Amino acid sequence: MAYYFNEPSRTFAEYLLVPGYSSADCTPANVSLKTPLVKFKKGEEPALSLNIPMVSAIMQSVSGEKMACALAREGGISFIYGSQSVEDEAAMVARVKATKAGFVYSDSNIRPDATLADVLALKEETGHATMAVTEDGTPEGKLVGIVTSRDYRVSRMDPTTKVSEFMTPFEKLIVGKDGMSLTEANNLIWEYKLNQLPIIDENGHLKSFVFRKDYDSHKEHPNELLDDQKRYIVGAGINTRDYETRVPALVEAGADVLCIDSSEGFSEWQALTLKWIREKYGDSVKVGAGNVVDAEGFRFLAEAGADFIKIGIGGGSICITREQKGIGRGQATATIDVARARDEYFKETGIYIPICSDGGIVHDYHITLALAMGADFVMLGRYFSRFEESPTKKVTINGTYMKEYWGEGSARARNWQRYDMGGSKKLSFVEGVDSYVPYAGALKDNVDLTLSKVKHTMCNCGALTIPELQEKAKITLVSSTSIVEGGAHDVVVKDNTLDAKVK
Repeated sequence: MAYYFNEPSRTFAEYLLVPGYSSADCTPANVSLKTPLVKFKKGEEPALSLNIPMVSAIMQSVSGEKMACALAREGGISFIYGSQSVEDEAAMVARVKATKAGFVYSDSNIRPDATLADVLALKEETGHATMAVTEDGTPEGKLVGIVTSRDYRVSRMDPTTKVSEFMTPFEKLIVGKDGMSLTEANNLIWEYKLNQLPIIDENGHLKSFVFRKDYDSHKEHPNELLDDQKRYIVGAGINTRDYETRVPALVEAGADVLCIDSSEGFSEWQALTLKWIREKYGDSVKVGAGNVVDAEGFRFLAEAGADFIKIGIGGGSICITREQKGIGRGQATATIDVARARDEYFKETGIYIPICSDGGIVHDYHITLALAMGADFVMLGRYFSRFEESPTKKVTINGTYMKEYWGEGSARARNWQRYDMGGSKKLSFVEGVDSYVPYAGALKDNVDLTLSKVKHTMCNCGALTIPELQEKAKITLVSSTSIVEGGAHDVVVKDNTLDAKVK
């Protein structure tokens, strides 16, 4: 006979936090959001921790190299999407690892035989005014010059003018040598009053840039997530099919942590993948697994050797797994259930396995609720897809900037490798949609605001750390009427149109 859960599964929107006592010391400035990323034994420190409890989803439309660098600067981590060739994913990881704090990998590159029109098109695409001119137009080609907005005047120049005619040529550039410290690079910038310093190797090939504007910016990122060589920490997605070739390539590229990207994680395929990694690498390679939605699924992956476990099926904004297959569970209920299982496992074994709530985050306060319910960190897709740093282009729809956002289970992603059970592609069906989200600007500005809300709410609960929040939080169910009451109601809200009419 089928097993029936006694209680309905619920979403984050059905809960609120009840305030607790806040001492005078309980201010947002005193809150620490540091949280473990991988498992550790009682009394020990985890090999990897996050400085903020946010990671970006393993998705084509979310986690590219720009996102990885931007999120690491804020203290989180991106998982580079695995729905691409092994070589391309490893190259993305390698480029992130090649970007040390303050050393920016060039993603605006052009050939000397390109035209002014090409320069303007590239500037529109990337938003960057500084471009490296390399012999072959690649990020690591031999540097022959640079182009900045000071090198051309659109109104006075023919758009067919060759880049070689107006660029600042290599012989007039001040350059830094690969391997120099950030302090040495900044000293050159200040000595020669430069806006940017190209870094080249002994053969003249471009390695990175150091920008004058980043001197102060570097000081504004106290939470930067760096390895012992001051390189950004980055994750990468894998699947349960080609792991024997993908994992070694990603490890060689420098990935700090891996995560199995699958539509459902309570499977023998995940156990076999974890077993292979443990037999080949022992505990040196950190790998998360999932997704699961109950205690039984957590226990299975914990015993299989997962370093962290993801929770959630069908809760993402572009995910239609529940609609297509009828499987899943409300994200709040799943998080609470798995958190209990995690705590029981810790008591039994002395091993703490972090859990990640993946999906179901609509409002910023849902992050705080997920943490209070036991999650160590959250994985976000739609949230990060809106930012300048996501891999998709900005498009204009009805006069509004939007960004494309599609699911890994959509036909566009063609990520069939995440479906462990395989089957004929002719009989395959999608579990994700193709959509747009409103463009929201730079990651830093949005993440700063979100984390400010999280910290303020934690203070309202009398907590200065995430473990303290999980211990002290008082959580209440709310009725549908209470949800309506919680927003603006019984008033006419002013907007720009109404203001204009009033004036």
